[in-house]
Amino acid sequence: MRVDLTGAPATMLATLYARALDARAARPLLGDTAAVEVVGRIEYDFRRTGIDERTAAGVALRARLLDDWTAEFLARTGEATVLHLACGLDTRAQRTAFGPGVRWVDVDLPEVVALRERLLAPPPGDYRLVAASVTEEAWSAEVPADRPVVAVFEGLSMYLTEDEARGLVRRVTGRFGSGELLFDVYGSLGIRLQKLVPAVRRAGATLHWGLDDPAVVESWHPGLRCVDALRSVEMPGVDRLPPGARLPLRVMARLPGIRDVGRMMRYRF
Repeated sequence: MRVDLTGAPATMLATLYARALDARAARPLLGDTAAVEVVGRIEYDFRRTGIDERTAAGVALRARLLDDWTAEFLARTGEATVLHLACGLDTRAQRTAFGPGVRWVDVDLPEVVALRERLLAPPPGDYRLVAASVTEEAWSAEVPADRPVVAVFEGLSMYLTEDEARGLVRRVTGRFGSGELLFDVYGSLGIRLQKLVPAVRRAGATLHWGLDDPAVVESWHPGLRCVDALRSVEMPGVDRLPPGARLPLRVMARLPGIRDVGRMMRYRF
């Protein structure tokens, strides 16, 4: 199947390829074997993404942490709604194996949803795939607000403007009574250095919003509080990265400013 994407949507091919490379590794960090199958069905030169074994391991670690946080939330709440925003070709719903008390909603742009429907079978259970921009308001009004919610958005926040990010956070926290927001974010330095990220540069995408102070997001909704702000260079499992990836992260972790280039965020409300 031939795929032609540009800009931010094209970066989902980079993360897909990263998960596939990790799954093929001798010691996978995520083990997303479905990604290997999907990559094999797509006619695309994945070398264009700039992803290699080192960067793939970092992507896998990020995905695994968000998977773990999502699973923790569902284990604690029992009945809940999962909003998987800008889902791309991610198999998080399949990896999580959510139970009967969970409503899972994957959301992405219409062209991405059309591609996803051709490449990925929906998981069993209460699952919905919504074709819309996450920055639009209409789609969220169609999701019942009868349960706690966990909104997961991986590789999305940096492509939004601050106004769009604020609007998204307020829309989720304003509609649902309680829940968590799980996402990765760049610091302002990361935004300035975006041309050094091959997947971004080669896709022709542009990063906009960076977060340096977690309290900024807390101010967007009463009762919203940051419970985790892990530096990307210090994520659990970093010690399992290949040596070629582990050493640069150790150096970055010692450099003020550089060590805050990216974070994994968990907010609760």
